[in-house]
Formats: sequence, C-alpha cells, structure tokens
Amino acid sequence: MSTGAVDVAGLDDARVTLSPEDLEVLAARVGSPVLRPGDEGWDAAVLIWNAMASKVPALVVQPSTAAGVAEAVRFAADRRLLLSTKSGGHNIAGTSLAADGLTMDLSRLRQVDVDVAGRRADVAGGCLVKDVDQATQEHGLATVLGFVSETGVAGLTLGGGFGYLTRRFGWTVDNLEEVELVTSDGQVRTANAGENPELFWALRGGGGNFGVATRFRFRLHDVGPMVTGGMILWSAERVEDVVAAYRDLTESAPRELTAVLTTRLAPPAPFLAPEWHGKPVVGMVVCYSGGDPATHLAPIRAIGEPIVDLITEKPYVAQQSMLDAGQPKGVHYYWKSEFVGSLSPELLDNYRTSAMNVTSPMSQSLIFHLAGALNERADDDGAMGNRRAGYVVAFTGSWPPADPRGSEHVAWVRESWETIRPFSTGNYVNFQVADDDTARTAAAYGDNFARLQRVKADVDPDNFFRVNRNIVQPTG
Repeated sequence: MSTGAVDVAGLDDARVTLSPEDLEVLAARVGSPVLRPGDEGWDAAVLIWNAMASKVPALVVQPSTAAGVAEAVRFAADRRLLLSTKSGGHNIAGTSLAADGLTMDLSRLRQVDVDVAGRRADVAGGCLVKDVDQATQEHGLATVLGFVSETGVAGLTLGGGFGYLTRRFGWTVDNLEEVELVTSDGQVRTANAGENPELFWALRGGGGNFGVATRFRFRLHDVGPMVTGGMILWSAERVEDVVAAYRDLTESAPRELTAVLTTRLAPPAPFLAPEWHGKPVVGMVVCYSGGDPATHLAPIRAIGEPIVDLITEKPYVAQQSMLDAGQPKGVHYYWKSEFVGSLSPELLDNYRTSAMNVTSPMSQSLIFHLAGALNERADDDGAMGNRRAGYVVAFTGSWPPADPRGSEHVAWVRESWETIRPFSTGNYVNFQVADDDTARTAAAYGDNFARLQRVKADVDPDNFFRVNRNIVQPTG
C-alpha cells in the first residue's frame, strides 16, 4: 500500500491534506484498506462502464458492512471531503467517481437474502443485478431490475429503474418496500412506508442525493425460471414494415410481453453471417414471461424473412444477461432519451430517419415498451413519477476510446434526440449524461421536484451528497 500524505478534493472547491495517520484512522474505522493509485485492487475499484465519464479519485475505501459505510461517511463529512459512491459503476454520467475525491466502493456488500414465504429479498447495497436474479430465481421469483446484469442495483433503483418486468409490475421502485440508508450525519436509518415515510418517498427515484444505501428490500413475483425471449433481426430495407409491426404489437400486447425495437449496424457477432456485418438492420429484443408464447409471439414471426431469429425458451437469468456483451466497460457512451406516451406516425418517421443516419457501428436507436402497471399509480407515488410514460425512445451512442470521430457520434445522438423531444412526457434521470444541466434533472421529476428539494434540505442540508444528478435548492 502507498504511504505518505495525500491531497483530496474537498467540498466547495477546497483541498484537504490527509496525513498517513489520517489514512490509518480511516482504514481502522472502515475495516478495510484505503486504496491509492497503483495499489493492488485499484484498477478494478475505479473501473466504470462509461470511459467517457471516467475520473481519477484520490482514494478508495471498500467497506463490507453498513457500520463501515457509516464510519466512512462520518470521516468524509467531518473533514468535508468530496465523496462519491460506486455500487456497480454503470451510470452513464459517471457519478460513481469524483475527481481527486474519496470514492466508496460497495463491491464487498453483495449479500442477497431471500424470504421465500414472505416473497421478499433483502439486497445489500453493492449487489449487481445478476446477484439478485441468481438468488431469487432459485425459487422461481424475481423483482423488476434492469436489462444488463452487471448494473449496480443501488443506482438503478434509486433512479427509478425499469426492465423486462416493468409492464407487469411497474418501476423498480414500485417494488421497493424498504431502504437502509447512511445519511450525512453518519446515522444508519431505515426508511419505509411507516418509518421515515417522506425519505422513503424521495428514495423511490431521487437518486443518491440522500445518503448511501446499504440495503434494499424488494417485493418478489412468480417469474421463470424459464421464459421465452431473445433477439430477431431483419434487413433495414424492411424498417417501415418492422416499425409498423412493432407499433401494432405493443398497442395490444399482454403485459407478460415486453418488446424493445432496435435499429443499428449489424455487429460482427457469431450468430450473424459475415456478409451482414456492418449492414443496417432493424430488430426486436423480446421477453415473454407468460403462457402460450407461440400465440403471443406470432405477430413478430408473421413479419417473415428475418436474417436471424434467436427467440427461444431460456432461463430468465440468461435473458437478463443476453445484452451484456454489447455493453462492455471502458467504452465511450453518450445517450439521450425521452419518455413518450405513444408512437405517433410523426415520431416514428423521425425515429426511422435518425436511426438510418447512425455514425458508429456500436451505436443503436431504441424504443422500449413500458406501458402497463406503472400507469396505474398516482404520479406522486414515489419521486420517480412519469406515470404517463408508454415508451422510452433512446439514441445510444457508443464507440471505442481511440475513435477520432467521437464528436461526430455525439452530434448524431443530440441531433436525433432533438427530433423526438416534441413528443416527450418526461425524461429518465438514470439516462442523463454528464453535460445535462440542473434544469434537465429538475424536469425529470416535474411537479415532484419541489418536494424532493424539501426532503433534501431536511436530510442533507449541506448538500454533502452532491456527486450525483444533484437536487439543487432554489436560489434567492
């Protein structure tokens, strides 16, 4: 382990020098080594999914208990250090890391306890989606989580969360029953419908603004262990047919069926013939968790003549990880998206035109179908809101760090996004990028934002937790 004093970024642009004795105190209180650049384990601790948003902290601590997290928070708060929290590192805005700050890496908090009779799971704050899916699927149970199994549960959940099961069971936070949270005063609090209910409301979508989540309790549902899902692709010459079929399918689909429309350049994947590599394709990723899949998937197969059809019966955990290979860590990502209520002809025309102008072979244009259970709750049932959402339309730029055309790829995303903004019913805070301003964060919450500001002022009055999509207080 490195020795000597270290300068750490403080709050309000200050710098704080920590002595070797300070670092020894921190390590002893947290119960784990304090990592510095070059130390064993450093590279893994600071590796995040979006290399475009990567930063280099000064120090990393890796607590393995809620008590250890509380000690780290107290240490940072007492010295007014800039603190970030990393659960999975999958956030596109790079909020897991703070430049020259102290990063709390929760990767040692990976416990999942399943209460089969009570149909609940207690999930530690450092768990990934795959940790929860693997534990709950042993009993044929699942909760609503994301589409990539390497995603951290904490960031996904605190920002609202959606996935293949959203149409059946709502946002991820609609299935959240309790959170254990370390607040800026170093206290470990429990928030649920009966205890700290206003904080619990804010945690259901308000992001990392209120503390470090060390445990979540989720409601579980009967799902799997086998579902029907996978990907089906056609030549982009048939984009109008496929997009029209997607619109018709999603307008009448049962809630057990979730379909995602994708338009992109075909990747050099082993399941595609070499002559298709790099050619424009359009397709769907589907997950059907009900009975009689042949009947409910018939409209998709009726389109006919796909390049490849990989839709088959498979374990739910396989469905949950099937997109992982296309989302590697260390690549540049830049996304823009909007929730929309429906797929109007004008919106779909704009989507098709933008999708066909894609600049990077790793980028995609996506439409996720969401409508269903989430629309049946009041808009203030949790801070996430956005209860009018029927779909989310996203333009997802992706390219290798060495690609000199990065600015061109960003421009394609932004120009494409502008064409669908007029149809927006809101935006998703977890899809916001680093250059999104505070006005866009406020817009993500709509009428719920003022209430979030009040909870923030009560729970974190000094804005200690600010390395996030920050809830800023009103000025003047």
